[in-house]
Amino acid sequence: VLRTACHQTKSWHDDGFPLHVAVNLSACQFRDKSLSHKIYSVVEESGLDPNYLNLEVTESSIVTDPEAAKKVLSELQDLGVSISIDDFGTGHSSFGYLRTLPVDVLKIDRSFVASLTSDDNTAVLVRTIVTLAHDLRLRVVAEGIETHEQLAALTAMGCDEWQGYLHSKPLPRDEFDEKLRAEWNV
Repeated sequence: VLRTACHQTKSWHDDGFPLHVAVNLSACQFRDKSLSHKIYSVVEESGLDPNYLNLEVTESSIVTDPEAAKKVLSELQDLGVSISIDDFGTGHSSFGYLRTLPVDVLKIDRSFVASLTSDDNTAVLVRTIVTLAHDLRLRVVAEGIETHEQLAALTAMGCDEWQGYLHSKPLPRDEFDEKLRAEWNV
């Protein structure tokens, strides 16, 4: 998956579309002692500038062994890739590790987004996550945006980026290429 994502993203770059790509790492992959070497090899082989690669690690992968996680995340950041904590707030969140781990992005889980506009408590939690992340100089990405109301609420809270069906459902590469060219007027 990483190899395909890096090669395809490099191809889009060659066509004039400077897109970023995010790839999820499983907990098993995250514990692989040679992970950073494998990622370096794939990025090198593809020719993709590592600044365009974001690796997403679930919160639960990190909290099981924060010290080991810190070492792996540092190695990955040294490669030039960015790191996201995926599904933030759904596991056993420890705010303590956020101040010491080398991460760049917090991703707000879709379960929070789904009830954002209908539950005041959820809105308070999301606003708190956004504020906390920004205070720690992290970007915030919200997952699962399906309505304009959700997008408006997240924008008002200062959410940096979003993803979800409101923009597009997952597409095969050819359809994505068409959509990309149409949106960039190419």
